[in-house]
Amino acid sequence: MNATYLARTATGEPILGDEAGFVPLSSVHPGLGSVRAALPKAASGGLGSPDDAVADRVPRTDLSFGPPLAEFGKLWGIGLNYAEHAGDLDEQRPDEPASFMKPNTALAGPGGPIRLPPTDRSQRVTAEAELGVLVGRTCRDIETADVEDVVAGYLPVIDMTAEDVLQRNPRFLTRAKSFDTFLIPGPAIVVPEESVELSSLSVRTEVNGETEAENRIENMLFPPAEIVAFHSGVMTLQPGDLFSTGTPGAAPIEPGDEVRAVVESVGTASASVRR
Repeated sequence: MNATYLARTATGEPILGDEAGFVPLSSVHPGLGSVRAALPKAASGGLGSPDDAVADRVPRTDLSFGPPLAEFGKLWGIGLNYAEHAGDLDEQRPDEPASFMKPNTALAGPGGPIRLPPTDRSQRVTAEAELGVLVGRTCRDIETADVEDVVAGYLPVIDMTAEDVLQRNPRFLTRAKSFDTFLIPGPAIVVPEESVELSSLSVRTEVNGETEAENRIENMLFPPAEIVAFHSGVMTLQPGDLFSTGTPGAAPIEPGDEVRAVVESVGTASASVRR
């Protein structure tokens, strides 16, 4: 996938990059002081390239990354979006997206760590790799065919669930999903340079280097564009809103584990696990 990357350094500097490296965002767009301010340009195809910069590229390996946005907007999650995963949980296939929301306090930066709750609150937490879709323009009631015009880009996401809390009562979903550090975004937003076909890409949950679950986006019950369009009929979507589009499968995690969400052609989010 030919793409440009939007990111922030560990000290909060907005940067723009490609496979060759990153430059300050301001060296391409002097009027943009943040990644959030660049999201509408990313959605409209006007982001530009590091080739346009008045600064030299810095290699990715020489940079430390913080969260790609200082503050995300609404955080939507989609459950049971692969038929195989629903079957694993003995759940029926939903007729509409099984969506939920998470608080911003659940976010942690790239690398984590994921901090497990005290054992008196949860003794079984799972990690789930997902494709994240980031909204770049304000929209309401859009059609599926028009979603690409409002999406800024994509990123890998690790979502967590306190499964024992959820199993006690499905009405506890919000609590089970909302502990601090229960959402880890990847370090960079991937902004495709042209129309992108996501369906053939794979999403993989890894723990300690072992693949715990993997599937292709084409096997989602509700593809990413349908998810965004559906929820734009529920509420106004704004730049910085993030959709985690569902996982091919979850894996239990324990202190000392290393978790990765690997989304083909998009990137990897990783985090260590602590209590």
